[in-house]
Amino acid sequence: MMVNVPKQRRTFCRGKKCKKHAVHKVTQYRAVRYDRKQSGYGGQSKPVFRKKCTECKYRKQLPIKRCKHFELGGDKKRKGHMVMF
Repeated sequence: MMVNVPKQRRTFCRGKKCKKHAVHKVTQYRAVRYDRKQSGYGGQSKPVFRKKCTECKYRKQLPIKRCKHFELGGDKKRKGHMVMF
């Protein structure tokens, strides 16, 4: 299963200054940190993506449901076209 997430997302900001809906920049969890998290016991971890408010710089981390492929800002799905990885 593949997950495609837009690079910007308009969602609620819980920062002390904001407390309203604002545009958030979406980034993926750093690769090195993910490798460290994977090593050892505990099994497969979920991909984590971070949302940073563009107004007050408040950061929010959110785990995504388990997926094999994760893409930031990729092309949208179109009818009749094959998906390329």
